[in-house]
Amino acid sequence: MTAQASTPRVPDFDDITYEVDQATAVITINRPERHNAFRGQTVEELIKAFRLAWADRTVQAVILTGAGEKAFCTGGDVKQRAETGDYGPTESGMFEIGNLHKLIRDIPKPVIAAVNGIAVGGGHVLHVLCDLTIASSTARFGQAGPRVGSFDAGFGSAYLARVVGEKRAREIWYLCRQYDAATAERWGLANAVVEPGQLMAEAKAWAAEIAEKSPTALRFLKQSFNADTDHQAGLSNLAMSALDLFAVSDEGMEGAHAFAEKRKPDFASHVQTH
Repeated sequence: MTAQASTPRVPDFDDITYEVDQATAVITINRPERHNAFRGQTVEELIKAFRLAWADRTVQAVILTGAGEKAFCTGGDVKQRAETGDYGPTESGMFEIGNLHKLIRDIPKPVIAAVNGIAVGGGHVLHVLCDLTIASSTARFGQAGPRVGSFDAGFGSAYLARVVGEKRAREIWYLCRQYDAATAERWGLANAVVEPGQLMAEAKAWAAEIAEKSPTALRFLKQSFNADTDHQAGLSNLAMSALDLFAVSDEGMEGAHAFAEKRKPDFASHVQTH
C-alpha cells in the first residue's frame, strides 16, 4: 500500500472551504453569490481538496456541500461563460471538470453529497457521482444543459441512467425540469431527506458510521461498484471534447448569452446544418 501523509498542508482556497472534523473531510463550494456555480478555479480547488482528503489517513469519508441555504451547486458559471466565452483562467490552462468527476469516483473513500438547496446542471452531476446523497427537504434537483447551451454526455447522462433508469434520465435531460427532494428520494437520487437544520448533522452521522468500518474493505467495495461503469470514463472524455467545441459555437453561446440577459434563447436560428 502506498505511504500516505497523515497531515497534508491545506492551501489557501478562494472558491471553496476545506476542513477535517474527526474522521470526515468537509468540502464546501463557497460561492453563494453565484449560487455556488463553479468556474475553472473552483474546479481546480475542488480537485486539490479531494486529493487532500485522499492523502489524509485520518479521513475515512468526505462530505461535499454548498455554502448557504439556497444552492448546493448550479453547475458551470454561465455568467462567466457569457462574459469571457469560457469558465475563467486556471493554473493548468484547462477546465478540468472531467478530472473532478473521475476523482470523486476514484478517491478510495465514500463521498457523501449534502444537498442543501438547488442541485442543477453540473451541480446535479456532482451529487449523482457521489456515493451517497443526503438532501434537505428544500433541495431541488435537475438538469439545465440544453436550456443554456451545454450538456454532459458522459457520466452526467450515462451514469445517471444507471441510477434512475433510462426513461427518467431522458426526462431529466430532455425537459430540464426541477424535482423536489421527495421525488429525488423516490427515484433513487437521494438516500435520505431531512429538514434543513439537520442536514449537516445527518451527513456527519452517516460519515461517522462509515468511519467505524474497515477502510480497506470500503476501498475495495467502492472500486467494485465503479468497475461496472468504468467504461463510461471513455464516454466522458468524448463528451468533454465535444463540449469544448460546442460551448464556443453560435448555438452554445446563444444559451449562455440568453441566460445572462434573462431572456428566452433562440437556438433554432443558430443551429448549423450539415
